[in-house]
Amino acid sequence: MAEHRRGTRNPDDRDRDDRIDTRRADGPSRRMLLAGSGAALGLGVASGGTIGAVLALGPATPAIPVDLLDGTICVTSARVETVDPEGPPRKIRFAYNGTGICTAAVPVALHRGYFSRHNLDVEFVQFAGGTDQMLQALATDKAEAGVSMALNWLKPLEGGFDVKLTTGIHGGCTRLLVHRDAGITDIAQLKGKTIGVSSLSGTPRHYFAVMLADRGINQETDVEWREFPADLLPVALQRGEIAALADSDPAVWLARLRSNGELVEIASNLSGDYANLSCCVLGVRGTLLRADPAASAALTASLLEAATHVAANPTDAAEIFAPYTPKVPVTELAAMLRSHTHDHHPAGEALRKEIVRIVADLKRASVLKGSTDPERFATRVVANVLP
Repeated sequence: MAEHRRGTRNPDDRDRDDRIDTRRADGPSRRMLLAGSGAALGLGVASGGTIGAVLALGPATPAIPVDLLDGTICVTSARVETVDPEGPPRKIRFAYNGTGICTAAVPVALHRGYFSRHNLDVEFVQFAGGTDQMLQALATDKAEAGVSMALNWLKPLEGGFDVKLTTGIHGGCTRLLVHRDAGITDIAQLKGKTIGVSSLSGTPRHYFAVMLADRGINQETDVEWREFPADLLPVALQRGEIAALADSDPAVWLARLRSNGELVEIASNLSGDYANLSCCVLGVRGTLLRADPAASAALTASLLEAATHVAANPTDAAEIFAPYTPKVPVTELAAMLRSHTHDHHPAGEALRKEIVRIVADLKRASVLKGSTDPERFATRVVANVLP
């Protein structure tokens, strides 16, 4: 499966990209995954699926934009063998807590009809807290799929967790901030200093551990990691209790925004080679993939299409996500989405190659076992569910 990626957009074209044409148009078959290259599809479908627990449903769903897929996109011309379009919708339980703006493709898939287009009835299963709770929901068969940062998946997968990765969703969303008066402009200057994180086992620590290793700095002995609640990280940085903070959007974006210029970004997980790698990845429970590969393919296709929608229409995606973070203006949510690479969503061999690279980096940073073979590991955990 080739990598799905839209062409790079000129930032000056944002307003044009965000204009939504609400005229209705006849849609393609539910079984077709973005046939053709650079085609602008008018998808006249109603949003489908249900929300479990007490998650907000989000705004009412207008018609799908006619200019949904402006620009160039590399896609497959093959048809996805998905669930029977004439049969009852296939129900899938999806672990989702709505805390990360970078996962906006998930509610977009619901409210813009991508799930229903593939005849899926997706229930959002709410979980409190972070990735550990999502993993527990999958492990205990309370959910069959979820999206999380690649680095969050890999340690459990190394231990034999029965989940397969089927597609990347986007790149970017994790940032490293310092105080503007500290004179720190490069992560190498953090040797011997303290870095604040909201979780000692989270992706921000693991990713920046890789960046430190790239500069010959041992993340276990040459720096100190200190854990704070996310909302106290900027306070600790401004008080000088830490030299830098590492966190993910929206928290880290808002910390920088609200600091009146005192906090500045010196690195992110779009720095260097990671500009071309995935951040968040779709994981599908092994039992679902083995029992119903067609449903797994349909779910993957739905989220690929939704991610493309986010890249083409960040303001629309931000409006859909806004009920999950009601205190954050839609304009800021849209700006966050534009700063990510939602046009980057590899699947199949392209995803496997990315996982090989990330696993090798995590080994070098002493996050994964030294005995783990990146090639064998990636081949085991990545499932190619699309043609």
